[in-house]
Amino acid sequence: MNIASEMNSDEVLRVKLEVLRREHRDLDEAIRALEEKGGASCQFTVKRLKKQKLGLKDRIAVIEDRLTPDIIA
Repeated sequence: MNIASEMNSDEVLRVKLEVLRREHRDLDEAIRALEEKGGASCQFTVKRLKKQKLGLKDRIAVIEDRLTPDIIA
């Protein structure tokens, strides 16, 4: 048996969430380093990384919504 089959779905989502958050932070650091470096060739890479970062942010939001119970006021 693998580890994922032994964990419940919330635990799996929490692990995925942490991995995505780490990737998001790593992209943030890479973008910051490229912006400091400057140069025309870096601008295209920065734009691509920012788009990738937004995609990660969306995936993080989806998982957070699944983990947060709906509260009816």
